[in-house]
Amino acid sequence: MRTEHRVINANASDMSEIKNESIALVVTSPPYPMIEMWDDCFCGQDARIIGDLQNGKGTIAFEWMHQILDRVWHEVDRVVIPGGIVCVNIGDATRTVNGVFQMFSNHSRIISTFHNMGYCVLPDVIWRKPSNSPNKFMGSGMYPAGAYVTYEHEYILIFRKGDKRAFTSDKKMRQRSAYFWEERNIWFSDLWDIKGIRQKVDKKTDRARSAAFPFEIPYRLINMYSIFGDTVLDPFAGTGTTMLAAMAAGRNSIGIDIEPTFVNYSISAMQKDPQVLNRYTETRLQAHQRFIETLSQAQQEKCYQNENYPFLVKTRQEVKAFFPIISESEPAENGVYCRYHPSAMRSASV
Repeated sequence: MRTEHRVINANASDMSEIKNESIALVVTSPPYPMIEMWDDCFCGQDARIIGDLQNGKGTIAFEWMHQILDRVWHEVDRVVIPGGIVCVNIGDATRTVNGVFQMFSNHSRIISTFHNMGYCVLPDVIWRKPSNSPNKFMGSGMYPAGAYVTYEHEYILIFRKGDKRAFTSDKKMRQRSAYFWEERNIWFSDLWDIKGIRQKVDKKTDRARSAAFPFEIPYRLINMYSIFGDTVLDPFAGTGTTMLAAMAAGRNSIGIDIEPTFVNYSISAMQKDPQVLNRYTETRLQAHQRFIETLSQAQQEKCYQNENYPFLVKTRQEVKAFFPIISESEPAENGVYCRYHPSAMRSASV
Protein backbone atom coordinates (compact mmCIF):
# COMPACT_ATOMS: atom_id res chain seq x y z
CA MET A 1 0.00 0.00 0.00
CA ARG A 2 1.24 3.49 -0.85
CA THR A 3 -0.18 6.89 0.07
CA GLU A 4 0.54 10.39 -1.20
CA HIS A 5 0.60 13.56 0.87
CA ARG A 6 1.06 17.06 -0.49
CA VAL A 7 0.61 20.67 0.58
CA ILE A 8 -0.46 23.47 -1.75
CA ASN A 9 0.29 27.14 -1.17
CA ALA A 10 -3.02 28.78 -2.08
CA ASN A 11 -6.09 30.50 -0.76
CA ALA A 12 -8.56 27.71 -0.02
CA SER A 13 -11.39 29.69 -1.60
CA ASP A 14 -9.89 28.47 -4.90
CA MET A 15 -8.87 24.81 -4.76
CA SER A 16 -8.91 24.34 -8.53
CA GLU A 17 -5.99 21.89 -8.28
CA ILE A 18 -8.35 19.42 -6.58
CA LYS A 19 -10.82 17.47 -8.71
CA ASN A 20 -14.56 17.53 -8.17
CA GLU A 21 -15.83 14.88 -5.72
CA SER A 22 -12.39 13.45 -4.97
CA ILE A 23 -12.21 14.04 -1.20
CA ALA A 24 -13.76 11.55 1.23
CA LEU A 25 -13.11 13.50 4.42
CA VAL A 26 -12.29 17.05 5.44
CA VAL A 27 -10.65 17.67 8.82
CA THR A 28 -9.74 21.27 9.53
CA SER A 29 -9.52 24.09 12.02
CA PRO A 30 -10.00 27.46 10.29
CA PRO A 31 -9.04 30.91 11.57
CA TYR A 32 -11.53 31.90 14.26
CA PRO A 33 -13.50 35.07 13.44
CA MET A 34 -13.32 37.78 16.14
CA ILE A 35 -10.27 36.24 17.81
CA GLU A 36 -7.76 39.10 17.68
CA MET A 37 -4.74 37.07 16.60
CA TRP A 38 -6.62 36.24 13.38
CA ASP A 39 -7.59 39.83 12.55
CA ASP A 40 -4.71 40.36 10.13
CA CYS A 41 -5.60 37.17 8.26
CA PHE A 42 -9.18 38.33 7.71
CA CYS A 43 -8.44 42.03 7.20
CA GLY A 44 -5.91 41.16 4.51
CA GLN A 45 -8.72 39.57 2.51
CA ASP A 46 -11.42 42.20 3.09
CA ALA A 47 -10.48 45.78 3.97
CA ARG A 48 -14.01 46.53 5.20
CA ILE A 49 -13.30 44.50 8.32
CA ILE A 50 -10.62 46.93 9.53
CA GLY A 51 -12.98 49.89 9.41
CA ASP A 52 -15.82 48.05 11.10
CA LEU A 53 -13.59 46.88 13.95
CA GLN A 54 -12.21 50.38 14.42
CA ASN A 55 -15.72 51.85 14.40
CA GLY A 56 -17.05 49.37 16.93
CA LYS A 57 -19.21 47.46 14.45
CA GLY A 58 -18.29 44.02 15.74
CA THR A 59 -21.36 42.18 14.47
CA ILE A 60 -20.80 43.45 10.94
CA ALA A 61 -17.08 42.57 11.03
CA PHE A 62 -18.00 39.12 12.31
CA GLU A 63 -20.25 38.58 9.29
CA TRP A 64 -17.60 39.74 6.79
CA MET A 65 -15.12 37.29 8.34
CA HIS A 66 -17.55 34.42 7.98
CA GLN A 67 -18.30 35.33 4.40
CA ILE A 68 -14.58 34.77 3.73
CA LEU A 69 -14.87 31.32 5.29
CA ASP A 70 -18.09 30.67 3.36
CA ARG A 71 -16.15 30.82 0.09
CA VAL A 72 -13.93 28.02 1.38
CA TRP A 73 -16.90 25.92 2.53
CA HIS A 74 -18.44 26.17 -0.95
CA GLU A 75 -15.16 24.96 -2.49
CA VAL A 76 -15.13 22.14 0.05
CA ASP A 77 -18.61 21.18 -1.13
CA ARG A 78 -17.33 20.95 -4.71
CA VAL A 79 -14.50 18.55 -3.92
CA VAL A 80 -16.20 16.28 -1.35
CA ILE A 81 -17.71 13.01 -2.56
CA PRO A 82 -21.42 12.21 -2.03
CA GLY A 83 -21.70 10.85 1.48
CA GLY A 84 -18.38 12.44 2.44
CA ILE A 85 -17.82 13.91 5.89
CA VAL A 86 -16.62 17.39 6.87
CA CYS A 87 -15.23 17.94 10.39
CA VAL A 88 -14.59 21.52 11.51
CA ASN A 89 -12.86 22.36 14.77
CA ILE A 90 -13.98 25.84 15.81
CA GLY A 91 -14.21 27.90 18.98
CA ASP A 92 -16.58 30.73 19.75
CA ALA A 93 -15.06 34.15 20.41
CA THR A 94 -15.44 36.56 23.30
CA ARG A 95 -14.43 40.14 22.68
CA THR A 96 -14.98 43.69 23.82
CA VAL A 97 -15.98 45.94 20.92
CA ASN A 98 -16.77 49.61 21.51
CA GLY A 99 -16.75 48.99 25.26
CA VAL A 100 -19.24 46.13 25.11
CA PHE A 101 -18.19 42.57 26.00
CA GLN A 102 -20.01 39.77 24.20
CA MET A 103 -19.70 36.34 22.63
CA PHE A 104 -19.60 35.76 18.87
CA SER A 105 -20.96 32.31 18.05
CA ASN A 106 -18.68 30.97 15.34
CA HIS A 107 -19.94 27.42 15.59
CA SER A 108 -23.59 28.31 15.00
CA ARG A 109 -22.68 30.53 12.02
CA ILE A 110 -20.77 27.65 10.38
CA ILE A 111 -23.62 25.22 11.08
CA SER A 112 -25.97 27.63 9.32
CA THR A 113 -23.75 27.69 6.22
CA PHE A 114 -23.57 23.90 5.90
CA HIS A 115 -27.28 23.56 6.59
CA ASN A 116 -27.99 26.01 3.77
CA MET A 117 -25.71 24.01 1.46
CA GLY A 118 -27.89 20.97 2.06
CA TYR A 119 -25.58 19.04 4.37
CA CYS A 120 -26.79 16.75 7.13
CA VAL A 121 -25.75 18.26 10.45
CA LEU A 122 -24.56 15.34 12.58
CA PRO A 123 -24.06 15.27 16.37
CA ASP A 124 -20.96 17.28 17.27
CA VAL A 125 -18.18 16.79 19.79
CA ILE A 126 -17.31 19.21 22.56
CA TRP A 127 -13.55 19.36 22.89
CA ARG A 128 -12.82 20.38 26.47
CA LYS A 129 -9.55 22.27 26.96
CA PRO A 130 -9.28 22.96 30.69
CA SER A 131 -7.23 25.90 31.89
CA ASN A 132 -4.87 25.52 34.83
CA SER A 133 -5.10 29.20 35.74
CA PRO A 134 -6.47 29.82 39.27
CA ASN A 135 -7.86 33.21 38.14
CA LYS A 136 -9.49 32.10 34.93
CA PHE A 137 -12.91 33.72 35.39
CA MET A 138 -13.80 36.82 33.41
CA GLY A 139 -15.40 39.90 34.88
CA SER A 140 -15.80 41.49 38.30
CA GLY A 141 -15.13 38.51 40.53
CA MET A 142 -17.55 37.90 43.40
CA TYR A 143 -20.08 40.66 42.70
CA PRO A 144 -23.20 39.63 40.80
CA ALA A 145 -23.88 39.99 37.95
CA GLY A 146 -20.70 41.20 36.32
CA ALA A 147 -18.65 38.03 35.87
CA TYR A 148 -18.78 35.75 32.82
CA VAL A 149 -18.55 32.03 32.28
CA THR A 150 -15.05 31.00 31.26
CA TYR A 151 -14.86 29.18 27.94
CA GLU A 152 -12.78 26.02 28.19
CA HIS A 153 -14.19 24.17 25.21
CA GLU A 154 -14.34 24.22 21.44
CA TYR A 155 -16.54 22.38 19.00
CA ILE A 156 -15.83 19.68 16.46
CA LEU A 157 -18.69 20.14 14.04
CA ILE A 158 -19.53 17.15 11.84
CA PHE A 159 -21.43 17.37 8.56
CA ARG A 160 -22.32 14.80 5.89
CA LYS A 161 -22.86 15.59 2.22
CA GLY A 162 -26.22 14.00 1.52
CA ASP A 163 -27.09 10.41 2.34
CA LYS A 164 -24.77 7.86 3.91
CA ARG A 165 -21.78 6.88 1.82
CA ALA A 166 -22.25 3.73 -0.23
CA PHE A 167 -19.47 1.13 0.07
CA THR A 168 -19.55 -1.36 -2.82
CA SER A 169 -16.25 -2.27 -4.47
CA ASP A 170 -14.34 -1.02 -1.42
CA LYS A 171 -16.30 -3.11 1.08
CA LYS A 172 -13.23 -5.21 1.97
CA MET A 173 -11.14 -2.08 2.49
CA ARG A 174 -13.78 -0.78 4.88
CA GLN A 175 -13.57 -4.01 6.87
CA ARG A 176 -9.78 -3.70 7.10
CA SER A 177 -10.19 -0.10 8.29
CA ALA A 178 -12.20 -1.09 11.38
CA TYR A 179 -11.25 0.36 14.76
CA PHE A 180 -11.38 -1.42 18.11
CA TRP A 181 -14.60 -1.79 20.11
CA GLU A 182 -13.14 -0.01 23.12
CA GLU A 183 -11.92 2.84 20.91
CA ARG A 184 -15.42 3.32 19.54
CA ASN A 185 -16.78 3.79 23.03
CA ILE A 186 -14.35 6.67 23.64
CA TRP A 187 -14.21 8.24 20.19
CA PHE A 188 -17.95 8.41 19.62
CA SER A 189 -18.72 10.11 22.91
CA ASP A 190 -19.76 13.76 22.73
CA LEU A 191 -17.04 15.03 25.08
CA TRP A 192 -13.32 14.78 24.37
CA ASP A 193 -10.96 15.85 27.11
CA ILE A 194 -7.71 16.40 25.21
CA LYS A 195 -5.03 18.86 26.19
CA GLY A 196 -4.30 21.54 23.61
CA ILE A 197 -0.83 22.26 22.25
CA ARG A 198 1.05 25.19 20.80
CA GLN A 199 2.44 25.27 17.30
CA LYS A 200 6.23 25.37 17.26
CA VAL A 201 6.80 28.01 14.63
CA ASP A 202 9.21 30.88 14.33
CA LYS A 203 7.24 33.92 15.45
CA LYS A 204 9.79 36.19 13.79
CA THR A 205 8.96 34.85 10.35
CA ASP A 206 5.24 34.16 10.62
CA ARG A 207 2.13 34.99 12.52
CA ALA A 208 2.24 34.17 16.19
CA ARG A 209 -0.74 31.95 16.79
CA SER A 210 -1.74 29.37 19.30
CA ALA A 211 -2.81 26.23 17.52
CA ALA A 212 -4.88 24.06 19.61
CA PHE A 213 -5.10 21.15 17.28
CA PRO A 214 -3.24 18.20 18.80
CA PHE A 215 -2.50 15.13 16.68
CA GLU A 216 -5.04 13.00 18.54
CA ILE A 217 -8.01 14.98 17.18
CA PRO A 218 -7.44 14.55 13.41
CA TYR A 219 -6.14 11.02 14.02
CA ARG A 220 -9.39 10.00 15.69
CA LEU A 221 -11.56 11.70 13.07
CA ILE A 222 -9.66 10.15 10.17
CA ASN A 223 -10.06 6.67 11.63
CA MET A 224 -13.72 7.31 12.46
CA TYR A 225 -14.86 8.69 9.11
CA SER A 226 -12.63 7.34 6.32
CA ILE A 227 -11.09 4.11 5.07
CA PHE A 228 -7.65 3.09 3.79
CA GLY A 229 -6.86 4.77 0.50
CA ASP A 230 -9.29 7.66 0.97
CA THR A 231 -8.04 11.21 0.50
CA VAL A 232 -8.32 13.60 3.44
CA LEU A 233 -8.30 17.37 2.92
CA ASP A 234 -7.33 20.18 5.28
CA PRO A 235 -8.02 23.55 3.62
CA PHE A 236 -6.36 25.39 6.54
CA ALA A 237 -3.36 23.11 6.91
CA GLY A 238 -1.22 25.18 9.28
CA THR A 239 1.69 23.03 10.46
CA GLY A 240 0.34 19.90 8.76
CA THR A 241 -1.09 17.97 11.71
CA THR A 242 -3.96 16.56 9.65
CA MET A 243 -1.56 15.29 6.98
CA LEU A 244 0.65 13.63 9.60
CA ALA A 245 -2.40 11.91 11.06
CA ALA A 246 -3.42 10.73 7.58
CA MET A 247 0.06 9.29 7.04
CA ALA A 248 -0.17 7.33 10.29
CA ALA A 249 -3.67 6.11 9.43
CA GLY A 250 -2.89 4.94 5.88
CA ARG A 251 -4.90 7.59 4.05
CA ASN A 252 -3.87 10.04 1.32
CA SER A 253 -3.97 13.73 2.17
CA ILE A 254 -3.93 17.23 0.70
CA GLY A 255 -3.28 20.38 2.68
CA ILE A 256 -3.91 23.96 1.61
CA ASP A 257 -2.42 26.99 3.33
CA ILE A 258 -2.27 30.61 2.30
CA GLU A 259 1.11 31.22 3.96
CA PRO A 260 4.29 29.84 2.33
CA THR A 261 6.07 29.48 5.68
CA PHE A 262 3.45 27.06 6.93
CA VAL A 263 3.55 25.11 3.68
CA ASN A 264 7.31 24.68 4.01
CA TYR A 265 6.95 23.72 7.66
CA SER A 266 4.32 21.07 6.84
CA ILE A 267 6.42 19.54 4.08
CA SER A 268 9.45 19.40 6.37
CA ALA A 269 7.41 17.76 9.13
CA MET A 270 6.05 15.10 6.76
CA GLN A 271 9.52 14.23 5.50
CA LYS A 272 10.88 13.41 8.96
CA ASP A 273 11.42 9.89 10.32
CA PRO A 274 8.04 8.07 10.11
CA GLN A 275 8.83 5.97 13.16
CA VAL A 276 7.38 8.75 15.30
CA LEU A 277 4.04 8.22 13.56
CA ASN A 278 4.31 4.45 13.80
CA ARG A 279 4.41 4.76 17.56
CA TYR A 280 0.79 5.95 17.54
CA THR A 281 -0.27 2.76 15.79
CA GLU A 282 1.85 0.60 18.04
CA THR A 283 0.40 2.31 21.11
CA ARG A 284 -3.11 1.48 19.89
CA LEU A 285 -2.20 -2.18 19.52
CA GLN A 286 -0.59 -2.28 22.96
CA ALA A 287 -3.62 -0.61 24.54
CA HIS A 288 -5.93 -3.13 22.88
CA GLN A 289 -3.94 -6.10 24.13
CA ARG A 290 -4.03 -4.68 27.65
CA PHE A 291 -7.80 -4.24 27.30
CA ILE A 292 -8.27 -7.88 26.28
CA GLU A 293 -6.16 -8.98 29.26
CA THR A 294 -8.54 -7.18 31.63
CA LEU A 295 -11.45 -9.30 30.44
CA SER A 296 -12.43 -12.37 32.42
CA GLN A 297 -11.93 -15.82 30.96
CA ALA A 298 -15.65 -16.07 30.28
CA GLN A 299 -15.61 -12.72 28.45
CA GLN A 300 -12.58 -13.70 26.37
CA GLU A 301 -14.31 -16.90 25.30
CA LYS A 302 -16.99 -14.74 23.69
CA CYS A 303 -14.42 -12.76 21.71
CA TYR A 304 -13.23 -13.38 18.14
CA GLN A 305 -9.79 -14.03 16.68
CA ASN A 306 -8.44 -11.24 14.50
CA GLU A 307 -7.22 -12.61 11.16
CA ASN A 308 -4.13 -10.37 10.99
CA TYR A 309 -2.84 -10.40 14.57
CA PRO A 310 -2.42 -12.97 17.33
CA PHE A 311 -4.97 -11.32 19.61
CA LEU A 312 -8.69 -11.40 20.28
CA VAL A 313 -11.23 -8.70 19.45
CA LYS A 314 -14.63 -8.00 20.96
CA THR A 315 -16.81 -8.05 17.84
CA ARG A 316 -17.00 -9.82 14.51
CA GLN A 317 -16.59 -6.47 12.73
CA GLU A 318 -13.02 -6.25 14.07
CA VAL A 319 -11.90 -9.63 12.72
CA LYS A 320 -10.31 -8.22 9.55
CA ALA A 321 -9.01 -5.00 11.15
CA PHE A 322 -5.52 -4.01 10.02
CA PHE A 323 -3.32 -1.27 11.47
CA PRO A 324 -0.76 0.15 9.01
CA ILE A 325 2.89 0.60 9.87
CA ILE A 326 4.95 2.88 7.61
CA SER A 327 7.96 1.03 6.20
CA GLU A 328 9.47 3.99 4.38
CA SER A 329 8.71 7.46 3.12
CA GLU A 330 10.26 9.33 0.24
CA PRO A 331 10.14 13.02 -0.65
CA ALA A 332 7.78 14.05 -3.42
CA GLU A 333 6.96 17.38 -5.01
CA ASN A 334 5.40 19.47 -2.25
CA GLY A 335 5.08 16.46 0.01
CA VAL A 336 5.89 12.81 0.57
CA TYR A 337 4.97 9.26 -0.45
CA CYS A 338 4.52 6.59 2.22
CA ARG A 339 4.81 2.84 1.85
CA TYR A 340 3.52 0.43 4.48
CA HIS A 341 4.52 -3.01 5.65
CA PRO A 342 2.41 -5.51 3.72
CA SER A 343 2.14 -7.82 6.71
CA ALA A 344 0.47 -6.98 10.01
CA MET A 345 3.06 -9.15 11.74
CA ARG A 346 5.48 -6.18 11.64
CA SER A 347 3.62 -4.80 14.65
CA ALA A 348 2.05 -7.94 16.09
CA SER A 349 4.67 -8.30 18.80
CA VAL A 350 4.22 -4.85 20.33
